[in-house]
Amino acid sequence: MAQLRRLFAYVRPYRGRLVTGMVAVTVASLVGLLFPLLIRNLLNTAFAPGANAGDARALLDRTALSIGVLVAVQAVFNYTRTYQLGRVGEAVVADLRKDLFSHLLTLPVRFFEERQTGEMTSRLTSDVSTVQAAVSQALAQLVNQAINLLGGLLVLFYLDVRLTLVMLTVVPAVAFAAAFFGRRLRRVSTAFQDRVAAANASAEEAIQGIRVVKSFTAERFERQRYAAAIDDSFEQALRRVALRSLFVPAVIVFGFVGIGVVVWYGGRLAISGAMQSGDLVGFLLITLFVAGSVGSFTGLWAQLQEAIGASRRIFELLDETTDLEEPADPVVPERVEGHVEFEEVSFGYPDRQAAVLRGISLKTKPGEVVALVGPSGAGKSTMVSLISRFFDPQQGRITLDGIDIRRLPLGFLRSQIGWVPQETQLFSGSIAANIRYGSPGATEEEVRSAARAANAAEFIDELDEGYATLVGERGVKLSGGQRQRVAIARALLKDPRILILDEATSSLDSESEALVQAALEVLMRGRTTFVIAHRLATVKGADTILVVDSGRIVQRGTHAELLRAGGLHAELYERQFASEEEMA
Repeated sequence: MAQLRRLFAYVRPYRGRLVTGMVAVTVASLVGLLFPLLIRNLLNTAFAPGANAGDARALLDRTALSIGVLVAVQAVFNYTRTYQLGRVGEAVVADLRKDLFSHLLTLPVRFFEERQTGEMTSRLTSDVSTVQAAVSQALAQLVNQAINLLGGLLVLFYLDVRLTLVMLTVVPAVAFAAAFFGRRLRRVSTAFQDRVAAANASAEEAIQGIRVVKSFTAERFERQRYAAAIDDSFEQALRRVALRSLFVPAVIVFGFVGIGVVVWYGGRLAISGAMQSGDLVGFLLITLFVAGSVGSFTGLWAQLQEAIGASRRIFELLDETTDLEEPADPVVPERVEGHVEFEEVSFGYPDRQAAVLRGISLKTKPGEVVALVGPSGAGKSTMVSLISRFFDPQQGRITLDGIDIRRLPLGFLRSQIGWVPQETQLFSGSIAANIRYGSPGATEEEVRSAARAANAAEFIDELDEGYATLVGERGVKLSGGQRQRVAIARALLKDPRILILDEATSSLDSESEALVQAALEVLMRGRTTFVIAHRLATVKGADTILVVDSGRIVQRGTHAELLRAGGLHAELYERQFASEEEMA
């Protein structure tokens, strides 16, 4: 019930439509219950022994006319209840999707590193669709059948208390079946959704990495992996089908047993004269109404259990919290100069025993270029991730212009930082839209100016559709160098005070690297820049080079100073220089 209350809390903004739909359901259901009563009255009056033929025909005509009017009235109210409740259901599901996606965007980077993308998209699509079917369709049916059931029972008690009590002897058996099967159905439904999410994650990985799949001729492996995941979900689906297949017939059997008992006992009452034949027929018709409602409830109950299972997975995501809290008393400086300082910063990932950073201290001046070099896994990328507060250090602090970055609003802090990674992430859409991502309100001229500064305007103008050219998913229609220059234009348009370049030219050919490097020089002017580089020749001009090894800064100085001092930087440089000479 707590799960349902939470789900139906989304209905509150649409209370007006819900009330209208409920009133329409009530009227339509009550009108439906009048049909058996009209038949009962007709049988008891017009077809009673000794009834006047003329009066009987007149009553028959009035009954037929009344039925026609009731059919028209019921049609109007059925339309109203279906439309209003259906609209409420669709609106609720739309809100649920938006809330879920919005909440996902608030979660820290750590959460996404621990989860598969396919799993989360499965919850946004498959799970929400399961809830949608329950809310938009089952809600109207649930209310309709509840009115039919309760109203029918009231009419049955009015017609004959004894016969109604006899019929109700089957209710405990139906309730037991609903409880027994419902719990199992809910568990199986949740397991099925988990298996579907795993299959979606497998498919999404293969599709995103299709070039790797094809280059390694791994189609067969991926096909088998996806098929295995689908087979797992299929097994759970079969268990769900088996439970529903047992549940519905069990309730139907109990329902027909109840009808059989009513026919037997009611027939004895009619034969003995204790009950009129019209009352018996009317009672049987309404009993069929009630039995139909109970039968409908079995399907609705099963659907409801599946929706509860799916909603549990949705609410699991909505209950995820971020450990990167917004400051209670935020500080927003009027101007950011770009002075970044690490003060004895230590950090480790939760899933690793060893610390990644140990006692890191550094100071940068506004506009300074700081290069981070060292072997893979030394902690360079972790250092720059801490500047953007993708994570918070366990010890020490990081300041921006003397202010602890944990006292700055997250949105403000990240608005001051531009990031150009090695693997550029472009979004499906036009080149202009991707550049404008850095500043959504930018004018067309500002977009073009940023592209020119990033050495991207020339290749963009050569495209048939220019800035309107679609880049494809993740920018696959552009070359690596073109993607990087679009990313640099995006960062230029954002105009950040701090710039992070993470291996921005390492995967490019010589010509593209020269163009991108020239664009980066424009981008770096007047900005505090952190450059992560494995190719040490690209950071010779840095104001300061920090050599990081095993989570510590082991050397610092200019390129020339570090070469004279010897040590790790000199060793890495000589090794790379010798390797490049051999390749030449």
